[in-house]
Amino acid sequence: MYSYIKGELVEKLPDSIVVEAGQIGYEIRIPSNIADQLVGIGKPVKIYTYLHVKEDLMELYGFLTRDDLKIFKLLLGVNGIGPKGALAILTALTPDDLRFAVLGEDSKAIAKAPGIGGKTAQRIILELKDKLTPPEIIEKSTQPPSFPQQDSLSNIKTEAVQALSALGYSSSEAWKSVSSLDFPPDISVEELLKMALKQMSVL
Repeated sequence: MYSYIKGELVEKLPDSIVVEAGQIGYEIRIPSNIADQLVGIGKPVKIYTYLHVKEDLMELYGFLTRDDLKIFKLLLGVNGIGPKGALAILTALTPDDLRFAVLGEDSKAIAKAPGIGGKTAQRIILELKDKLTPPEIIEKSTQPPSFPQQDSLSNIKTEAVQALSALGYSSSEAWKSVSSLDFPPDISVEELLKMALKQMSVL
């Protein structure tokens, strides 16, 4: 019903805000970790929204970017995850952190969210893995698109991540490190592993 609400931020609480638009104050529930990213009271703000409707309740959930909203909707599609659970996950993890956790099958990282247990975290990974595809998450090559090249790069990245995991790093940490690196398309697994280890040693 509402794609976004644009207006004046009139109130800011830990888990919700009030935005006045067209002389109407909209109370919007938000992940608490984005509160510090919001503009000051009295400033214009644009919030991408999702309207949750139940028999006796209507609530707006809001996010600063369309990507945040997209991930929220994907989480709602997971069996057993409601708006509050999805909001809790996006409070504990950024959308990119969630992508890395799903890709790396790191259920422990997802289970850090309040109210999300190990089984629920595993269900999230199972149901979202095919919806958060590797190219969407990790491909950063500046070379022209080429399916063989993309497959080769994906294999190299996967092998580097597996090596990092064998060294004791979590899968999500490994994916995050490898995906943040800029490297030539003809890099070897060993060279990529060395780059990732060097980067992780200074974090």
